[in-house]
Amino acid sequence: MRYAICFTPPMGDPLSAAAASWLGRSVYSGEPVEPPSIAGLRVSEIAFHTAVPRRFGFHAMIMAPFRLAEGADEAQLLRSLMHFTSAETPFAIERLEVARLGQCLGLTPTVPSRAMHMLAARVLQAFDRFRAPLGEDEIERSDPDRLTAPQFSNLHRWGDPFVMEEYRFHMKLTGPLGAEAGRGLEAPLREVFEPHLTKPLAVESLALFVEAEKGAPMRVHSQHPLGKISVRPRSERTVRSSAQPQLSGKSTGDAGGASPLLANSVSAIR
Repeated sequence: MRYAICFTPPMGDPLSAAAASWLGRSVYSGEPVEPPSIAGLRVSEIAFHTAVPRRFGFHAMIMAPFRLAEGADEAQLLRSLMHFTSAETPFAIERLEVARLGQCLGLTPTVPSRAMHMLAARVLQAFDRFRAPLGEDEIERSDPDRLTAPQFSNLHRWGDPFVMEEYRFHMKLTGPLGAEAGRGLEAPLREVFEPHLTKPLAVESLALFVEAEKGAPMRVHSQHPLGKISVRPRSERTVRSSAQPQLSGKSTGDAGGASPLLANSVSAIR
């Protein structure tokens, strides 16, 4: 089993619904979702070009998938994540746009968000102790020969080349595309997503993602609001979702009395 710490909007957010439809899978329930109807674009084309991001789900990666370090367990990770997020302050990213992300297409801020950059760095520093060291095969899959010196250093220090000064907030919507395919998908992506990008993106929670076994689709395990829960309205407090199974098999008592699955307003989320 591997874990990852990410940002993803709540399930009830229209942006989440649009992304689940485009990718063909809900990152909360794990269930297939009917694709959008777009003139001139076949469902099979969407499915082909979204195969890679469909497995990982709609998210912005903050701490890349990791195995737990020796001596660490899920309950400890959850307690630390709850404690960490309670001390953070919600903020907003001014605006997202559909843009090129290397060979892929996805959503990225029109202007880099320093608040997001700093949050990502704090997450990495706080949770690196839970991460098992990369194996040689994992390092090789990162294609280290193609990395810059800072990226290579990050890979060995943090387990991910694209962190700290190399970090760029983004949410992928396609796998790698050729030039012609990329041009053909830009207009449909704008048609689907631009109606949901007219206002700032609220960053009000972090999500713990889980990959139950190697190669399995990743899902939201729990969602953790930023800020003190006690000062939030009751409707925003964390609750157990009946739709999500308990993946670790641990009782709620294992997590210091708190439910292992947390979600902000998640009676509506999963």
